[in-house]
This record gives sequence, structure tokens and C-alpha cells, in this order.
Amino acid sequence: METFIGTKLVRAKPMTRGEYNSYRQWDIPEDEDPNEGGFLVEYLDGGKPNDTRRSGYISWSPADVFAKAYHQIDALTFGQALEALKAGHAIARAGWNGKRMFVYLNRGSVCGDSIADVIDGVDRSLFDDGDTGTTTRLPNINMRAASGATVTGWLASQTDMLAEDWTVVDTEGGL
Repeated sequence: METFIGTKLVRAKPMTRGEYNSYRQWDIPEDEDPNEGGFLVEYLDGGKPNDTRRSGYISWSPADVFAKAYHQIDALTFGQALEALKAGHAIARAGWNGKRMFVYLNRGSVCGDSIADVIDGVDRSLFDDGDTGTTTRLPNINMRAASGATVTGWLASQTDMLAEDWTVVDTEGGL
């Protein structure tokens, strides 16, 4: 087998194995401890719902397994926040002064203009290679400023990269 690491956004509720089996209206097998601590886990990013009371796929996870796989979304490392960003979620730092500020992934685009038409104010002779095709805008990370009406490109500082106060702003995915 190969080794994998995953990042998922889930909702979870503390629940013993017995409570989970009761919730699902299942009998508990004789070789399982109904008092074992764990969590009801609902996956928000995929999986066909398997219970009419929930919108996502649900399962039960033992407490120790859950603790190794999931972290609350209000105290993430930059690496964890970056994975959430790449999965389509907006992220922010608790330590930022502007409480309405967040960072999001612009997935890029293709436009019908040539590069000379896209870049304003640059001497057109710099584009002497005869470019008349389309322009591809590559994916990039943007920030919504505190004013709410301003978006700018964003680069992480060393402080941002070492911080452990990152949070997922939108828990449903997408802006």
C-alpha cells in the first residue's frame, strides 16, 4: 500500500460508539465497547449522504483517531490553512487587524485578448513576438481588504507562515 495524507473539512459531535449505533438504529456488535469515546463525523466535501438527517456522508470515529486527523478550524498552521485554501475555502488570521479581511484562491482564467492588450501602460514594442493569441492568467492568491471593496494580490510573510492562528472563513467551500 502507498501512504497518503488528507485534508477534509468536517463537522463533528462527541458521541460514544453506543450512541452512534443508537443514532443509526443499529445493534452494537458484542465485540465492540458501547462506552468507547469518539465522534459522529459529517463530511462536507463529498460523499453521497447516507442518513436523511444529514446533508453529508456520516461515520463514527474513535476519539484518538479523530484527534490525529482533525483540528478545529480556528487554530490552524499555515500548511493546514493552505490546504483549505487549495480546496476552495477562504482563510484568515485571527491576529489580523481588519476583521473582514480574508485570503482566497483565484483559480486563474483565459481571456480572448493578447498579452499586449491585457497589460495597460506598457510599451507595446516589448511584445514584438507577434503575440495575437489569448492570455492565460495563472492561479494566484488574493486578499479581500478590510474595506470590503478592495481586492489585491497577496504574499505570505514569514510571520504569516509561522503563525498558528489561521482559520477557515467559509465552512461551506467557495465564495
